[in-house]
Amino acid sequence: MTAPKKMPTKAFVLAAGRGERMRPLTDNCPKPLLEVGGSSMLDRALDALVAAGVEDVVVNTCYLGDMIADHLQKRQASGRAPRITLSHENVMLDTGGGVKKMIDFFGDEAFYVLNADVVWTDGVQPTLDAMAEAWDDSKMDVMLLLHTTTDLPSYAGRGDYYLPEGSNQPVFGKKAKSPANFIFAGPRIVHPRLFKGAPEGAFSFLQLFHKAEAAGRLFAHRHDGEWHHVGTPEALEKTNQILARGKIACDKDRPRKRAP
Repeated sequence: MTAPKKMPTKAFVLAAGRGERMRPLTDNCPKPLLEVGGSSMLDRALDALVAAGVEDVVVNTCYLGDMIADHLQKRQASGRAPRITLSHENVMLDTGGGVKKMIDFFGDEAFYVLNADVVWTDGVQPTLDAMAEAWDDSKMDVMLLLHTTTDLPSYAGRGDYYLPEGSNQPVFGKKAKSPANFIFAGPRIVHPRLFKGAPEGAFSFLQLFHKAEAAGRLFAHRHDGEWHHVGTPEALEKTNQILARGKIACDKDRPRKRAP
C-alpha cells in the first residue's frame, strides 16, 4: 500500500521589495499591501497557502516593513491562519539571501516560496495542491510554476524558460536553442538542500535555479489557470477590471471586519 504523499506545511513569502515600477502607488504603501480583487496581494498569497494546508509561514520585510508587520499582526489577532514569523531585513538581501537567512526554519523538508506581488487563479485543481502532488523529493530540488506566454496577449517579454512538449524539465531561456515559451509565474517548491554552499548576504534566487538546472534537479509544473501581470499601476488597474471587483487601494486604508 502506497503511503500518502507528504504535502508542504511551511512556506516563505517574499515581501521585502520596494516595488519601484509600481510608483507612485508604492511611495507610501508597500506593494504587497496594494489590493487586487478586493484583497491585498499579501493576503491572497497567505490565503492560498492556508488552502493548501500550510501552517507556518515566514514573511520577510524591509521597505516599509512596519506597515506589513502591523497588517500581519492584525491578521493574526483576528484569528486568521497561518502562523506567521516575520524576518525583517535592515538591508535588502534579495530573493535568495532573504530565504537563506531563515533556512533553518524549514529543517529538512520542502517548502513553498511565493512572491507577495503575483496574482494567479487556480485551474482544474488548486495550483499549490497540484504542485505538491507532482513534487518528487528524490529527484527535485526546485519546482517552478510556469505559465505559457501564448496565453498572455498583453505580455511583451521574451519569456523565461523553454519547456519542450511533454517535458517537465525547463531550460533557461538564454541557454535554450528554441525561444522561451513560458514565464516563471512566481510560486515554487524548494528543498533546503539547494541552499548548501549558497553565498552569504544578498543574492538572487535565480542563481539557485541555475544550480538546480545544471544538476538536472530543476522541474516545472504547467499552470492551467490564469496569471495576471501586476508590475505597474496600469497593469494592476487592468487586473482589477478583469477580476471585476475591488479597486486599487492600499490595504491600510480599507476598514475590515474581524473574523468571527
